[in-house]
Amino acid sequence: MKNIMRILGTVFFLLPFFGLAQKIDADQLLKDIAYLASDELEGRKPVSEGSLKARALFTERFKSLGLTSQFRDYTQYFDFRNRRDGQLYEKAANIVGFVPGEITENLIVIMAHYDHLGRQGDKIFNGADDNASGAAAVLAFAQYFSENRPQHSMMFVALDAEEMGHQGAKALVEDFPFPIEQVILNINMDMISRNDDNELYAAGTYHYPHLKPIISRVAGGRTPILRFGHDEPEMGRDDWTLASDHAQFHLKGIPFIYFGVEDHEDYHKETDTFENIHPEFYINAANLILDIIISLDKELLQ
Repeated sequence: MKNIMRILGTVFFLLPFFGLAQKIDADQLLKDIAYLASDELEGRKPVSEGSLKARALFTERFKSLGLTSQFRDYTQYFDFRNRRDGQLYEKAANIVGFVPGEITENLIVIMAHYDHLGRQGDKIFNGADDNASGAAAVLAFAQYFSENRPQHSMMFVALDAEEMGHQGAKALVEDFPFPIEQVILNINMDMISRNDDNELYAAGTYHYPHLKPIISRVAGGRTPILRFGHDEPEMGRDDWTLASDHAQFHLKGIPFIYFGVEDHEDYHKETDTFENIHPEFYINAANLILDIIISLDKELLQ
């Protein structure tokens, strides 16, 4: 914890020098990822004590921001059986917040999974990049749109049990609180806080090319460098189309954009900690993704 506080103190001192056109609260973003990736939450394995603490962060923040929800106490419970070990997980939970649109009831679903691998023996798999980074960004975007009402209605979702086969996303799609046809776009974030080459990927435009011109206009000349790709079938294992929770929306024919980075040396290791994220990259990436969402919200009106 002392190392985390030291890093946060250094980053907060440097924030004014980053030269960012910030729409998000960068201080809060870093505090949220630090908390979600802390040893206190023990890797956020579904239905663990750490997972319950993560849920509480989302429910309390959504409530404080004035978000509504189609689920009691913002919580969509579901049960599933882990295919790897046959264990039944009861009352796993997605946390769902909602902001009504100014113009249309059609929906943009913004989401990230908050679970990770948990504790294994004496090792804690904190999952800072995977995926405390995306989960904390959901909170930042919920704050922005609670203060700046979007054109489309927006659903903000912290998904559980992605690491066990996209179980939270499956539950959300199967028990969606609106006609699924109202969803015009799914935004998924999974690993957005570090990259040695200053690159962030937006996967999905191979399948939904109408989104690419909008995204390109926003991303031009920005940092991190936005790359398209990782979404073509011939890429094999490098095709991310079905690699994370957005897959469940894509299988329903719903357009998606998946923001993420390529795997790094700490992927799915106990070294994926807050100390190893790249704070400036992360803040810039979150601001870029938010600006893309703002433009898509305005330009996709039907």
